Amino acid sequence: MRRFLKITGLVAVLILGMAMTTNNGRYFEIIKNIEIYTNLYKELNTYYVDDIDPGQLMRTGIDAMVGSLDPYTNYISENDIESYRLNTEGRDNSFGALTKKIGEYVTITEIYKGQPADEAGLKAGDQILAVDGKDAKGKTADEMAGIMRGSPGSLMALKIQRPGQKEAINVTVERTRVEVPNVPYHGMLTDDIGYITLTTFTRNAGRNVSNALKELKKENPGLKGVVLDLRENGGGLLVEAVNVSNVFIPRGELVAATKGRVKEWDRSFKTQNNPTDEEISLVVVINDHSASASEIVCGTMQDYDRGVLIGQRSYGKGLVQNTLEIGYNSRLKLTTAKYYIPSGRCIQSVEYENGEPVDISDDLRTPFKTRNGRKVLDGGGVKPDLVISKVTDNKMVKSLVDQDFIFRYATQFVIKNESIASVEDFKFDQFDEFLDFVKKEGFQYVSETEKMIEKLEATAEKDGFQIDQSIQSLKGQLTEAKIDDLKEFKVELSKMIEKEIAGRYYYQEGSIKMGLRNDNEIQEAIVLLNNPAKYKQILEGN
Repeated sequence: MRRFLKITGLVAVLILGMAMTTNNGRYFEIIKNIEIYTNLYKELNTYYVDDIDPGQLMRTGIDAMVGSLDPYTNYISENDIESYRLNTEGRDNSFGALTKKIGEYVTITEIYKGQPADEAGLKAGDQILAVDGKDAKGKTADEMAGIMRGSPGSLMALKIQRPGQKEAINVTVERTRVEVPNVPYHGMLTDDIGYITLTTFTRNAGRNVSNALKELKKENPGLKGVVLDLRENGGGLLVEAVNVSNVFIPRGELVAATKGRVKEWDRSFKTQNNPTDEEISLVVVINDHSASASEIVCGTMQDYDRGVLIGQRSYGKGLVQNTLEIGYNSRLKLTTAKYYIPSGRCIQSVEYENGEPVDISDDLRTPFKTRNGRKVLDGGGVKPDLVISKVTDNKMVKSLVDQDFIFRYATQFVIKNESIASVEDFKFDQFDEFLDFVKKEGFQYVSETEKMIEKLEATAEKDGFQIDQSIQSLKGQLTEAKIDDLKEFKVELSKMIEKEIAGRYYYQEGSIKMGLRNDNEIQEAIVLLNNPAKYKQILEGN
């Protein structure tokens, strides 16, 4: 402990020395609080009733410190460093599947066609019980990703519990470096309107979007408009955000600038090449999971009045992170700057709740102007020109999706059905069966009425009233009513089920195609692109 105090004191002296040349008042506060922190730690270590683990205690304090800032500033301990390197240095080797923790085990949620998981016969819905003999119960998806990493060509033994089978099965999978296409699908929505989906801003995203557009134009000489789909795209490389923007805007245009406290680190990012097509009518579709690089692209299109945005307000992630060495093989990943798009606005959300951005009203946002003089706002994502609500805005439906009922039902559907019709011909017509499944599996959703009943129940008990039988009867009626209420969303939920089922039989391309067939935002985009006068009116702000 004495050595710890001497080291801390030396650090304090060094900081104090720096303070003499900068802001004395600010650094005095730092020195004062370091001394308080040191004294606090000393007293806890000396007098607390139980033995204290120094590393764990410090980790708790550090996590609380960085956790008070933003969700992207993190401490990376020596124990975490290898996992961090695998994530950031491109040495991650996988097996070609997406996973999510559902219940006590991580579950495969999507299989990529032709990848090792597919070749090994794994299926969406399979629960991973063990990896190379190591029990996987209770592990998170991130923890399992770390466990399953390994060198390309190495073998991985998985113990799998497949729905519909009593006995667990053993599967051997060869690890590989999986290259998931960032433009998994492009095609025609109508005779003269094209579609390109970009799922992530990985290497060559700009080139792939450009090639997709060129191919659409070559095969469809009458192409008059294109829809760029950035929904669920969480971002990626900034340089690819610039390159994707460059597909539609000229060379030399500003796409993003970074600004922070260290002015020497501020940078501007401009397009470097000639555009693929700066005239074709463009609609960009976004939602609340479109983040970071996606927001830079859609915000740039909006700021230059290059295309119309349709969907929901984007996520609001406009921060730049850098990683600094802080000794003992530990690192600090911290936010050092913010992204600013061409109008000068910042897309970063300004409020968080449980690590998620909180939507704030427009009157609390700062207004900016697009090139044509349209008013746009900062302070939390990019708001579309045409806002379209989605079915999961309903709390009950969102709860249904969050509890994986659609995913789990699709798994049961696949067990019963060896095959389905083509994406174009398949139609889900078993909604009553889905409702029975939801009821049987115990859908959990607490309505506002139920919250009031719980308060009534507590108050009645306090006052000595016996209303248990009446309350239970009412609760039973409400459970039935909730299932009936889901019938109001039969059309929307059936579309979501169709998309999930199509992905099980026809992989990612099938899911995308089915989504397009049922997609409200896409239909609105088609209507808009077929109405040049309205398209122009929106971009001119009239």
